[in-house]
Amino acid sequence: MGIKKYTAYTPSRRNMTGSDFAEITKKTPEKSLVTSLKKNAGRNNQGKITVRHHGGGSRRKYRLVDFRRRKDNIHATVIGIEYDPNRTANIALICYEDGEKSYILAPQGLTDGMKVMNGPEAEIRVGNCLPLTAIPVGTQVHNIELYPGKGGQLVRSAGTSAQLMAKEGKYVTLRLPSGEMRMVPKDCRATIGVLGNIDHNLINYGKAGRKRHMGIRPTVRGSVMNPNDHPHGGGEGKAPVGRPGPCTPWGKPALGHKTRRKKASDKLIVRRRGGNKK
Repeated sequence: MGIKKYTAYTPSRRNMTGSDFAEITKKTPEKSLVTSLKKNAGRNNQGKITVRHHGGGSRRKYRLVDFRRRKDNIHATVIGIEYDPNRTANIALICYEDGEKSYILAPQGLTDGMKVMNGPEAEIRVGNCLPLTAIPVGTQVHNIELYPGKGGQLVRSAGTSAQLMAKEGKYVTLRLPSGEMRMVPKDCRATIGVLGNIDHNLINYGKAGRKRHMGIRPTVRGSVMNPNDHPHGGGEGKAPVGRPGPCTPWGKPALGHKTRRKKASDKLIVRRRGGNKK
């Protein structure tokens, strides 16, 4: 998918870019696969903000995407590629031979009329979903399960893919987009191909209002707050932090401080992102 530039009839439009939606072939969503999406503006059941910078934005409907892909050995035909406001990747509407319709993440190269299939018997072809043990070493995959049957949790963003590096015993080793090398159970499923909409990261939003339409509120620097709002706040003029290092609003170390605790999955990580070993 390409990038289009806008005519600069205002200062904010001068550097604004957007997707040309060349991959999109279907404009309206399938009614049976759409549900309402309730907003909470980052608030919990007590009404307290637990996630900052959420709120507002255009009203959206949630598309029920099939991340599990467990309808095996039945061919499905791609009806159309659609835009999904809830994710960076596009989605594909498919129809199985028995008439059931479903949404899947749309990999690069998947177009109308193509056939996709799930299960161990499926071919190694873009859009097909197989157990990792049935996928050849070196293949690019996405929508990867961490637990068999739970549905894809890894590599679901636009333009991303993981590479299957090795198979050994009960596990296969994957190189994730972050550079992390991680072992995943061989019975977990993954979909062949690189996710589409690869130019998404090149978009320049141009103005603050465009992010507000997405439901993202402003982020204010701690140094311009008052002392009761942030550890960096207060002072005359452009004051320094006044601490040994930068902090979060709650006084925890920021910028480079490791926050991952001991987890059961530590033993499955072969190499951490950034090239550092465990």
